[in-house]
Amino acid sequence: MLWLNQITLAEPEENDFGIVNAWYNGQEATVKDVQLKIGEPCEIKVEVTSKKNSYIAIYLDSPLTTKAYQTISGPSEMDEWIHATNVESGWNETYSWIIVPTGDWTNGNAPINIFVQFTTPDNDKQSVEFTIANPIILDEQYSGPNPSHTTTTSSSTNQSQSSSSPSFGIIVALLSMALVVMWRQRNI
Repeated sequence: MLWLNQITLAEPEENDFGIVNAWYNGQEATVKDVQLKIGEPCEIKVEVTSKKNSYIAIYLDSPLTTKAYQTISGPSEMDEWIHATNVESGWNETYSWIIVPTGDWTNGNAPINIFVQFTTPDNDKQSVEFTIANPIILDEQYSGPNPSHTTTTSSSTNQSQSSSSPSFGIIVALLSMALVVMWRQRNI
C-alpha cells in the first residue's frame, strides 16, 4: 500500500468544519522511522476541535486486513467509532489510547490512522484523515511492563460510544483515503 505513505503531515489538519491534531508517544503526527515489538505499548493522542455546531465521528484504525493492534486503554477499541453529538462551535476534546502490536502482523509496516468526520445539522459533511505513525512491527517480543486492559469514555458529557462492523469501517476508511489521495494528486 504505497499510497498510504503519500499522506504526511507535520501540523494539525484543518478544514472549514474543524481541526484535528495527533501525537504518537508525544511526537506530533505524522511520525516516521518507528519500530515496535510485539506487545510494546505506544500512546496515541488525538485532539479534535469543532468550528461549527455538528455531530462528530472519530475512528482510530490500522487499514490492514490483519488485526495489527489491540487497545489496552482508551475511549474505544481499534476500529470502533466514537460519536460526539450536539457539539457546539469551539468544542474541543482530546482522546488518548494505549495500543500494542498483537503479533498477527510482523516484519512490515502497520499504519495507525485517524479519521474524523464533522456533520452539521443540515447534513453538510467534511472529514479529516491521516496517518499518525507508520511503525514497522518487529518479530520480537517486548519484555518491558505491560499495562492492563481498560476502555474508558471521554470526559465530554455529550458523547456516546458505538461500534460498527470492523470490515465496514475499514472499507469506509480505505475508500476515503483513496479518494483523498486521488483528489490531492489531481490538484498537484
